[in-house]
Amino acid sequence: MTVGELIDRLGGDLVQGDRETLLAGVADVEQAKELDLVFGENEAAVTRALSGWASAVVVPADYRPDETGRAAVIATAQPRLWFAKAARLLAEPLPAMGWHPAATISPDAHVAETVSIGAGAVVGHGAVIGEFSRVEAGAVIGNGVRIGEHCRIYPRVVLYPGTQVGDRVVIHAGAVLGADGFGYVRDRETGAYTQFPQQGTLVIEDDVEIGANSTIDRGALAETRIRRGVKLDNLVHIGHNCDIGEDVVIASQTGISGSSSVGKGAILAGQVGIGDHAHVGDGVILGGQAGVLSGKTLTTRGTVLWGTPAKPLREYLRELATLTRLARRKKD
Repeated sequence: MTVGELIDRLGGDLVQGDRETLLAGVADVEQAKELDLVFGENEAAVTRALSGWASAVVVPADYRPDETGRAAVIATAQPRLWFAKAARLLAEPLPAMGWHPAATISPDAHVAETVSIGAGAVVGHGAVIGEFSRVEAGAVIGNGVRIGEHCRIYPRVVLYPGTQVGDRVVIHAGAVLGADGFGYVRDRETGAYTQFPQQGTLVIEDDVEIGANSTIDRGALAETRIRRGVKLDNLVHIGHNCDIGEDVVIASQTGISGSSSVGKGAILAGQVGIGDHAHVGDGVILGGQAGVLSGKTLTTRGTVLWGTPAKPLREYLRELATLTRLARRKKD
């Protein structure tokens, strides 16, 4: 692909070099070679990038080279984002592998001819898989599961019956989606537990990415929904009846209890714990190991919250400093 073709697709200004410059991939500045694209977000990084062998460099919008160099230079408001999008366009498409003879595909499944299915994969009764999606080795697609177009289901993924997956969704190895939620009713007389009905659905909207070994439960009587653009790290658990808003980012080892919701654009760092029936509002940022108590609502948009129960970082640090002073006084 040429620099000009990328600019036509992604925007940006060519401030140096030739639109016909060919690019084959992306690279780190230190590892770049001819035909590679690199980026720099500040003057020092741009200087290093331009001194290397890369054929093209993405730079901030206000940057203009002092002198003519060998590399094509693309100026844009968000160099890292432009670089990331270009990387996807430059990536070599995976070869279509067809339907492996060792895969088990139900006769009444509706699988597009352009779908690739790996060895040992299972596609259940009435499942639907859209154009150009990939189901890799050992994945299990349950009865009635619907998968959209251009999805990638990595090895050993399990999609329980009735799960719905939108377009351009990536589900990494070992993820389990649509299992029964952790819902039980306790007999007050005997102490025995009986499972509350877990017969709802799980809906994964478009452009979601789910990390390896993550788990998302289906709804109890209604649905669990993961909205457009959500990105989940590895080892994330989301309980039944949860609603995760658009463009939410959740880091590893976070757990969200049943019937909780997370608003659009929120950020949850590693090991965050959220109790049941809680609500994290739009744009809220929860730092590592923050805890949200059951039934609590947080709406401090754009403020970093820390600790358990979660509170603004400045308040958390002030309380921590106070405890430290008290402990010292007691010791003295």
